[in-house]
Amino acid sequence: MAKNHPLTRLWHSGAVRRTRHLVAPRLWFRYLTADRRCAPHFLIAGAQKAGTSSLFGYLVGHPQCLPPLIKEVNFYDQNYSRGQRWYRMHFPLEAPNRAVGPGDSPRTFCFEASPHYMFDPQVAARVRESAPSMRAIFLLRQPVNRAYSHYQHEMRRGRVTASFEECIDTEIRQQAGEDLSLQTRASRYGPPGVRLSYLARGVYVDQLRNWRAHFSAEQMLVLEAERLFADPRGAFGEVLAFLGLDPWTPPAFPNLNPGLYKSSMSQAARQRAIAYFAPHNERLFQFLGKRYQWR
Repeated sequence: MAKNHPLTRLWHSGAVRRTRHLVAPRLWFRYLTADRRCAPHFLIAGAQKAGTSSLFGYLVGHPQCLPPLIKEVNFYDQNYSRGQRWYRMHFPLEAPNRAVGPGDSPRTFCFEASPHYMFDPQVAARVRESAPSMRAIFLLRQPVNRAYSHYQHEMRRGRVTASFEECIDTEIRQQAGEDLSLQTRASRYGPPGVRLSYLARGVYVDQLRNWRAHFSAEQMLVLEAERLFADPRGAFGEVLAFLGLDPWTPPAFPNLNPGLYKSSMSQAARQRAIAYFAPHNERLFQFLGKRYQWR
């Protein structure tokens, strides 16, 4: 590249020189052209192990959707210190995303899916500060099943060897008599302590209230994960309507990234988890104004 080329001058500028160590050489062009790349229009914000991979995969096929370089950018939680240029480099160049005319909606929409965003209490405020018009989708899975799927995920990675019952008993004992605010749960169980939050991540109501404090109800879509898998066509249509995307149906609705379980949940552990979530689920149903048929 010529010495006087704008990208060459940018690469040697002080602002970029101080931060380019954050970027692998193969991504330098993306980093240099970050200000020419589209910013995401919506997020799939969670919950973890609740079908976010499937919904992401369905949306990737939509002709108006432009996915990021990787599904889980995790900028607003784990990589926030890297800055907006690092974030924007993960998205396509904005030329194909331009609106038809002044005041028109964009023809294409950029997005990403980082399921930890729902749980981290700092994320909603950070998103609001940088993108106040952002829309966010939240998938809620029956919390006992979500917790066990999370546990099996950690088992497959070799991060935990104790039984599920032992893990949730430990988590309950740690919470006993302590402040159970969202901030406390996240500071204790957030990354890198993901494996310690089987129960905490299923207390959806506190996480949604935190997001609702920063975004209007019209900017948040809360969708039952079980509905996405039982009626994918109907649930996906609701997602498209919420985002303002044209009606479209993928050729199939596979369950993407399914977990392979190494064991079954014991009845004792299930009853323990059911009892834990019962009051939190009631608060959730009151907040949503509807009741899920979670068994």
